Amino acid sequence: SDYRFQDDPYLTPKTSSEFKLFSLSQESGRNAAKYFISTYPKYFQKDYAQPHIPCLMPETLEAQIEEVSEAALIERIQMRKVKAAVDLYDQLQQAGTPVSLDVTNQLLDLICFYGDCDPAQENVPEQRNEETVGQENTLSHNKRSPCLVFSFRENNNAERIFALLSEPNTHSYSALIRGMVKYGAYSKAFSTYTDLLNNQLKADVSTFNALITAAPEVKEKYNEKWELIVDLLKQMAEQKVKPNLLTLNAVLKALRRCGTVGKSQAFPVISEMRALSIDPSLASYNHLLSIFYKPDILQEVMNEVSGKSFTPQDPDDACDPVWHLSLQCLDTKDIEQAYRVHELLGVGENWRLLGNDFQQNIYHARFFSLLCMMENIDVVLKWYRDLVPSVYYPSSNVMRDLLQVLDTDNRLDLIPQIWKDLKQLGHGNRQTLVEELLTLMAREKQNQEVQETFAECALDIKKMYDTGDRGKVMMSWTAGSLSDLVSVLLAAQRRQDAWEILKLFKTHNRVPSEELLDKFLTCIKESGDVNQALELVQISAGFCLPGTPKLIQRVQQEFLLSEQQK
Repeated sequence: SDYRFQDDPYLTPKTSSEFKLFSLSQESGRNAAKYFISTYPKYFQKDYAQPHIPCLMPETLEAQIEEVSEAALIERIQMRKVKAAVDLYDQLQQAGTPVSLDVTNQLLDLICFYGDCDPAQENVPEQRNEETVGQENTLSHNKRSPCLVFSFRENNNAERIFALLSEPNTHSYSALIRGMVKYGAYSKAFSTYTDLLNNQLKADVSTFNALITAAPEVKEKYNEKWELIVDLLKQMAEQKVKPNLLTLNAVLKALRRCGTVGKSQAFPVISEMRALSIDPSLASYNHLLSIFYKPDILQEVMNEVSGKSFTPQDPDDACDPVWHLSLQCLDTKDIEQAYRVHELLGVGENWRLLGNDFQQNIYHARFFSLLCMMENIDVVLKWYRDLVPSVYYPSSNVMRDLLQVLDTDNRLDLIPQIWKDLKQLGHGNRQTLVEELLTLMAREKQNQEVQETFAECALDIKKMYDTGDRGKVMMSWTAGSLSDLVSVLLAAQRRQDAWEILKLFKTHNRVPSEELLDKFLTCIKESGDVNQALELVQISAGFCLPGTPKLIQRVQQEFLLSEQQK
C-alpha cells in the first residue's frame, strides 16, 4: 500500500473515488487544524516538543510592532501583508520619516510579486455567496490565483512608490520590470528598461530574463521576435551580465512562439549556453519537445535524461515537464521507450516531478494500456500486481484492455480473479464491462474446474444485477447478458441455476435465442427430465419463436412421452 495510508490500513482506499475522498478528507482535516491554531494561537502556546519544532507551533499572523516606524514596515513586508505595508509606507512619508532604499526595494518586490494585493491566505474558510462562487468559477477556469487576475493598471502602488524614489537603483528597476512582465504590461516593461539605461544603470540577470520572456509579446513576426531576443542577449554581453539557467529557459520558452525560426535557433542556443557551463534542466527539454515534437528529438532527449536524478531549478521545472515527457514517449507506442521513462521515474525522487495524483493516474493508465497492447499476459499481470491498487486505480476502459489481453493469450481462467478486482475497484456495476466479461466466459467451454469457477463468478455477477450498489439497481438485464449467464451455468452442469435465470427473460421482457433453447434442451436430455423439456417448449411457444416446431420435434424424437405429454 501507498505510504500515505500506513497509519490507518483499514481506511486504505480501494477505488479512485475512495482515494479522492480520503485525500480530500485528510487535507480538510489538516486545514481545519491549521485554521484553529492560526486563529486562536493563545490556546496553543505550550510547547511539548523536545527539541523545539517551529513548524508545529502557531504562526504569528498579527503584527507585533504597532508604532509607525521602518522596523514595523519591515515586519509587515516579512509577513507578506501588502496593503498594510503600503499604508504604513504612506504614513512614514506623510510624517517625513525617511525610508531606506533597501527597505523600499523590499516593498517593491512584495508589491510586484503579489500584484498590489494581499496573497490569498491558506487554510482560511471563505464566506460563500453568489459573487464569490462566480469568481471561483472564473478562477478555476483560468487556473489562476486572484492576484494573477490583477493587471498592471495606471499609477498603481508599485509605480507610485517607485516614482517617489530620488535615486532608484538596479534592484528598484528590476522589481518594477519583473512585476510588469508578470502581470502583462510588456510594453511598459521595455520602456522602464529604457529609463534604466538612460539613468546610466545596468540591468541584472533577472531583469533580462523577464524581458526575454516578454519579447514574443511585443513583436508580431517570428524574425522580429528573435531579433529582439538576440538584441537583449547582446546587451547582456555588453553589460557583462552572465546568463544563468533561467536565461536559457526564457529563450527556449520564447522560441516556442517563433515558429520555424525557433526550430533553427533552439540547438545553437543550447550549444552556446553549454559553452558557458549552463546545463539544461527538465524545463529546457520540455521546451525543446514543444518546439520540435519529433520522435528523433524525443530519442535524443531520453538519451540525455536517462539515469539522472532531477531537482527543480526553474519554476517551470515544477510545471510537469516529466509528465509531458512521459506522455509523449507513450504516444510513440514504443514499449522500450516506455520502459525507459518508467525507469527514469524510479531514479532518485524523479517520481515527485510526475505531477499531482490526477496526472500520475493518467500516466499509469497510458503506461498500462501500452503494456496491454504490446506485451504478453505474464508481463502484463506482473505490472498489474505491482501497480494496482498501490499506486494506480485503473478505469473501466483499462480493465477492458486487460480482458482483451486475457482473451488474446487464452488465459480466460483468470477471469474470476479479475472479477473480484473489478468489484473492489468499484467497476462491478459497469454494464458494458460486465457484459464483456460474461461473453468471454460463455464463448468457449473450458475444463470442468474452470467452468465451476466461471459458474460461481456468474452467480456473483447476478447479485450485482439484482441489488446493485447500496440497494439500488444499477444495471439492467439484456438478452445477451442473460443468454451468456445461462450458457456459463449450463457448461458447469448447473441446470437448476440456469433454469432460474431462464425465467428472468419473461420477467424482464427479454427474448431468448433459439440457439440458447437448443443448448438447454441438450442439457435436459442428459438428465432425461421430460417435464422440464415440455416446460422449455412452452417457454419457446410463449415467446412465439419461429424455432418452436423444431424444438417440439426434438422433444418428440429424443424423449419418451406419455399420451398426455404428446
